[in-house]
Amino acid sequence: MRAILYVGHGTRLKKGVDEAIRFLDKTKSFVEAEIQETAFLELVEPDIQGGVAKCINQGAIHISVVPILLLTAQHAKEDIPAEIKIAKERFPHVTFTIGRPFGIHPSLIETVYERIVEQQVPINADTEVLLIGRGSSDNAVVRDMAKISEKLKTTYGFKEVKSCFLYGTGPSFDQTLVELKSKQTKQVFIVPYLLFSGLLSVGIEKKIRALDLDPSSVILCNHLGYNERVRNVLLERVQEVF
Repeated sequence: MRAILYVGHGTRLKKGVDEAIRFLDKTKSFVEAEIQETAFLELVEPDIQGGVAKCINQGAIHISVVPILLLTAQHAKEDIPAEIKIAKERFPHVTFTIGRPFGIHPSLIETVYERIVEQQVPINADTEVLLIGRGSSDNAVVRDMAKISEKLKTTYGFKEVKSCFLYGTGPSFDQTLVELKSKQTKQVFIVPYLLFSGLLSVGIEKKIRALDLDPSSVILCNHLGYNERVRNVLLERVQEVF
């Protein structure tokens, strides 16, 4: 039997965990696979080994591992493959395939624009957008976010779209906020390029409030979340490996 193991990031915030589980439970109804389980990279059970065991206990001999990750970084390149290597050693009779993260996808760029529009604030001709990524030590993340920013800019005609990061390489969120306050931009939409509610989202909101930025010109939008477009991207990734 074949199985799908969805691997989410994990968060200490229960709301974020609940969002992920609801999203995946609904997504499973669109996939014709008898065995579908969910695991998390960190902070939430089951972990990947636990998820693999649940699949095998139901008779799986081929497991397709599908990362619920926006970009290809350490989790996708190293952490998940390392866990699957351990699983292969424990269960040599089982075949494993690992899918791709979501990557640079038009549906996700559309979702960013949706998060801006839903603020119901007229978009000015000189409007700027700031995307906030989780961050990584992998320079590929910086390059991918730059490509996403450029696509958002050219697709929707924004004056400027920039990206910054909560940690790792690339422009830092803290420094970018300070520059934003001193620059006195007429209108900027800030969009957390994150899938779920978590402590990172809470931290972003706190830091923006702490700087006392004008809410009429600096507009914090919701994170991407789990909408139909995001689900369709995930279903594409499932079809690639299952």
